[in-house]
Amino acid sequence: MIEFPLFVLVLGPVLLAEALLARYEVLAYTAGWRTPVTELPHGMPYARGADPGRPPAAYLVYLDGIGKRRFRDSRDGGQLVKALIDGAPELRVLGQVQPYSPLAEPLAGRPVWDWIRRHAGLLLFLHNVMQIFVAADRRYRPLYNGAVGAQIAAQLRLAGHRPGSGVPVVLLGYSGGAQVATGAAGELRARLGVPILLITIGGFHNGANDLTGACGLHRLTSAADVIERVSVWIFPQRWPLLRRSGWNRAVRAGKVTTHRLDPATHMGRRSYIDPAALLPDGRTHLARTAGLVIALVRAHTGTSARP
Repeated sequence: MIEFPLFVLVLGPVLLAEALLARYEVLAYTAGWRTPVTELPHGMPYARGADPGRPPAAYLVYLDGIGKRRFRDSRDGGQLVKALIDGAPELRVLGQVQPYSPLAEPLAGRPVWDWIRRHAGLLLFLHNVMQIFVAADRRYRPLYNGAVGAQIAAQLRLAGHRPGSGVPVVLLGYSGGAQVATGAAGELRARLGVPILLITIGGFHNGANDLTGACGLHRLTSAADVIERVSVWIFPQRWPLLRRSGWNRAVRAGKVTTHRLDPATHMGRRSYIDPAALLPDGRTHLARTAGLVIALVRAHTGTSARP
């Protein structure tokens, strides 16, 4: 029984420190104390896919889950992003956005966090989890949405998108990336003046963000996804009872479409992006998820598969 009090005694201060650090980033951005990062590592393009010399069918911004800690894709070694680029060469895909840093700074490469990764890797996940709850907090949500929306807009401009061009933008949010995607939609619509389509995969979000800036939201989910169900349980704005929440208004307006990807799990073996687990039709979970995302984007843009 001694172990539990000791665990709480150690974890409590850690969680408090993480909570303060998460709030510091959004306040530092808002106050102008720190300048958001825009430059990528040498040799890394701002987008991949369609020829940058001509307008693509759409720009797709991938907002990863809490495992995101560097500019390069980290959750699955970039396999989902690669599958999207290979399957839809008409898209320009951005995977470098830092959903859990209002200052657009990846955790990897910071000396302190590199040491933590080697000695206490769990803290990396706690940091990003805390950022999700800051983004969901009504006191900080507008600031966080504005900061990450501005980060995405800057990366899109560097990738070739021009405000007012009419080229659609798709925000694809995995897990906690859905909280950021739903929050950034309105900011992006205001900054870019183009339709914003939202797609969530196992979306963990509080349902409080106003989705009137999005032309639609496709929810990819599974009965075996416990993590997504937890977000529905713990956030009252996701409950049908709170009819005035951003989520429930969007549902009543017909903006939310649910797609079942049973029996996918949230992470690990048989997850939505598992490249090995096979479905009865012979496809992998990764192939099915990527194929559905591509089909939804093409239906939105009015494009078709290229021969």
